[in-house]
Amino acid sequence: MLDKTHLRHIIFNDDTRAGRIFDIAVLVAIVLSLVTLFVESMPGLNPMLRQVLNILEAVLTVLFTVEYGLRLYCAESRRGYAFSFWGIIDLMAVLPPYLTFFFPGARYMLILRTARFLRIFRVLRMFAFINEGHLLLRAVGKSLHKIAVYFLFVLILTSILGTLMFIIESHQPGSAFTDIFTSIYWAITTLSTVGYGDITPVTFLGRMLSGFIMLLGYTIIAIPTGIVSASFIDETKEPVKDGRCPRCGTKVKKSDRYCSNCGEKL
Repeated sequence: MLDKTHLRHIIFNDDTRAGRIFDIAVLVAIVLSLVTLFVESMPGLNPMLRQVLNILEAVLTVLFTVEYGLRLYCAESRRGYAFSFWGIIDLMAVLPPYLTFFFPGARYMLILRTARFLRIFRVLRMFAFINEGHLLLRAVGKSLHKIAVYFLFVLILTSILGTLMFIIESHQPGSAFTDIFTSIYWAITTLSTVGYGDITPVTFLGRMLSGFIMLLGYTIIAIPTGIVSASFIDETKEPVKDGRCPRCGTKVKKSDRYCSNCGEKL
């Protein structure tokens, strides 16, 4: 029987052949689970095939449950793993089949298992992609306050524009702008350049306002991208701290110009 340390090394690390085989086996099981989910959602499926798929999903659910239990059992910190990003993703991948007893539609939340495909970067040694992902997450985190202010501004703007369109269009015979909430919904779809076309203005003034909102949408839709891009650039310019790479945290020497692990320019 494997001891806890050896088991932890296989399940949580991929620097051994057994660890890589374990991770690849989990990824294959995820693919089978998602294919089962997609095929099962098709209308007019053969009852025999549907039964086979249900059995396969039940077997996979048991395997994923055992995997999650083993991860909890051999983790250095069970609480730390359970509340970590991967711990929450693993739990969400296991829960949906059990929740179907209370919420029948919950089984389709198995689509959350696709998030576990991020492990493939670790299995295939694509560390650069992982580090770029961490860099992007840090940039987004630093931009959250600015994006929140921007979102509040857009919310106020759509409320004003929607109300203005309601004032212009609501008195027209057969107008689709029946209330302010509907008008705000129209303003949101127009400002975001989605434009479903289910609600359209009929007056000259309303159409002029509509055109103005469309042009305005093109000018403000790129602002969040600029905010995150600026933070991203700031992240890439961070200096070396405590002899470690600012991107991946690997120890570097003073004479190094690039990180030996992620290739970051120092």
